[in-house]
Order: sequence, then structure tokens, then C-alpha cells
Amino acid sequence: MNDISKEEAIKGAFYGAIVGDALCLGSHYEYDAQKIYEAYGRKPIEKFMSPGEMMGGATHGIGWGERNYHPGKKAGGSTDYGDYNILVLEHLASIANPPRPFSVSAIIPHWMNRFEHGWGSWICTMTKETYGQVKQNVPVEYLGGLSNAMAIRHVAAYGYYDTEEEIADVARKAMFTHKSEEALSGGEFFARVTYRVMHGEAPQDAIENVAIRMSTFIQGKVSQAILKYNEAIDKNSALYQEKFADDLAITSMARLWDVGRSEPIRVGKASPTEGTLPGSVYFILKYADKENGLNDALAANAMVGGDNASRAIAIGMVLGAYRGVGAIKKEWLEGLEQYEYCESLLAKLPLLQV
Repeated sequence: MNDISKEEAIKGAFYGAIVGDALCLGSHYEYDAQKIYEAYGRKPIEKFMSPGEMMGGATHGIGWGERNYHPGKKAGGSTDYGDYNILVLEHLASIANPPRPFSVSAIIPHWMNRFEHGWGSWICTMTKETYGQVKQNVPVEYLGGLSNAMAIRHVAAYGYYDTEEEIADVARKAMFTHKSEEALSGGEFFARVTYRVMHGEAPQDAIENVAIRMSTFIQGKVSQAILKYNEAIDKNSALYQEKFADDLAITSMARLWDVGRSEPIRVGKASPTEGTLPGSVYFILKYADKENGLNDALAANAMVGGDNASRAIAIGMVLGAYRGVGAIKKEWLEGLEQYEYCESLLAKLPLLQV
């Protein structure tokens, strides 16, 4: 365990996720890693970018055409994944005194208000569907759609709840727009891993110890990621020699997905949990113990493209908990558009109150 305080680990998890997400704003849904590499000067990303910056103002979003997926955002802002985590932070800060259990019913009015007053980011299909259900007075327990896309939104909860079971519960409830067990269990998996890392387990130990308690789906995806990680660090492997090794590693772990519009893509770089989970585990394992590993992992993930923002939350959350907020590049941390705002809200959470 690194010699960091609980407060540093909690804030490291939160800001690791938000910084990682912000680094993806410029390339979110661009599925061509070589295009990103050329656009960013043939080197890893070094600063926050506005949507489509250096790439003609839009990203590919294979199957959905070139467009700006986050029209209300600028460099240092967040994608919808970051926005959801900040929304949950706002909610938790508002119910901090006295602390109380996480309730979907309680967060719904705030969630509705945010969408009705300038969300600014891409609004996923499941969010639109759930919004319509709420308008139709569908009971809370029946909300959500069947998407298997992993959408982790609970990262602020580490400053509020202090048991693993509470954190796992919030992880599932915060993903109330999704009914898919694959998506929900993916969120729970990373919730438990992050909690254990905060409490002294090394990332790989936490990943393996949590996986063995979960479904065969989770176990299979984790095993797949560990095998790919071992291949990627083997100096005798073909993958190790590749210039775009991370990109090939991620895409090689998944089937082709015919999105029914223009061309098939590999699920490993898209939103479904079957690709997002092993992809995130791969980056965590590869960069966890490298010098400057947290920042390098966040940059490498952004450079791969696809739904890199979904992976960024998981990667940043786990490695941020492992290394602490002090390991995040100061210019990235303070360059977040909502840094001071988030700081003021985090200070209200029970486990971060002075």
C-alpha cells in the first residue's frame, strides 16, 4: 500500500476519474487511434482538448457519423460520464447532514432538473428512455433500459459511505438508467475493487479477489484482461512490438459489433461492458506500478479512443485510489473547469469534513 491518507485516496479516486474523463472529451467516440495520434502531434495527449479539437471539430462515432457529441463543452470540461459523477457528488453533498442511505427516488428530481436546464453533453439512449419513463410515472424499481453499456457514476460515494457493501449498493443504484445485469455488475465490480485498493490491497490483488466472488461473466472478462496484460508486457510477443499496442490489445479482446448503420466496430473500444471492463482492467494492470503510472494510464486510454470516457472513470478511480490525489498532474487537476466547484462539494461529504 502506498503511504497515502484515506482523504488522499478518496480524492484521488474522484479526481482520477474526472481528469481521465476530461482528457477524453476531445476524442470521445473517435474510433481511429491512428487518427487521434496524428491529430495530437504524434505523441500522447498532454492537455485538455475541446470536443473534436485538432480533428476538425468532430469525432467519427462509427455508425453515427462525424459530429460533435458534446456541443456545450470546452477544454477542461467533462463528458456525460464525468457529468453523471459530478451530479451524484452534488446530490450527496446536499444530503450530508445528517448522512442517509442512497435513494434513487431522492436523486431523480435533481437529475431531471439538470437535464432540463443545459446538460451540454451527449445524452445516451438509456438516459432519454429513463427520462421518458419518469415523465410517465413509471415506478422507480422499473426504471431503465436494457443497454449493457457500463456507466460508473458513484465515485463521490467513497467520501460518504464507509463500507464495501454500501459502496456496491450505490454503484448499482446510481446506474438507475440501466437494467442490464452486465452493466450493473461491471459497475459493482469496479466499486468493490476501488474500495479494497483504498483499504490496502494492490490493484491486481483487488481485481482478482473481487472477481472470484462475482459472476462467471465478470470472472471471464477479468481473466481475459489478465491474459492480454501478460501478453502486452512479454518482450517476446508480437503485441509488445506493436506501435499501437494498447489499441490492438483492447480491440483484440472483443467481437465485431455490427451497429447497423455504416460499419462494424470492435466492442472492445465501444460502450458494452464486455469490452469496457477488460479494457479498463488491462490499463489498470499495465500502468499501476509504473512511475507516473496514473497519468500515463489516463493519457494512454484517451489515445485509444472509442468510448474512452467510460473506461477513464474505472481506470482513474482505481489508480487514483492507489496513488492518491497528489499523483495527478497539477496542471490537469487545476485545469478542470469545475475543479473549485467540486472541491467545495467534496468538503461537505462526511468522510472528508475537517
